[in-house]
Amino acid sequence: MTGKIESGQLCTVEPVRDVAALEVGDIVLCKVSGNEYLHLIKAIQGHRFQIGNNRGFINGWIGSNAIYGRCIKVEP
Repeated sequence: MTGKIESGQLCTVEPVRDVAALEVGDIVLCKVSGNEYLHLIKAIQGHRFQIGNNRGFINGWIGSNAIYGRCIKVEP
């Protein structure tokens, strides 16, 4: 299985102004343990977001304050 975004692809990320607009399946730029990553939103519980990868791995829960942007475009 390949990911939605492959290594080296150019991604356009827009700032998240309203976390209530985020949905399961969105790709977000988030900070986890001091590092910034693009992750999929797997579940939403209030202002907590479960993030993971496209291969089924769940990384855990983050707060809305750790989400900086939403991927809106991926270049081939």
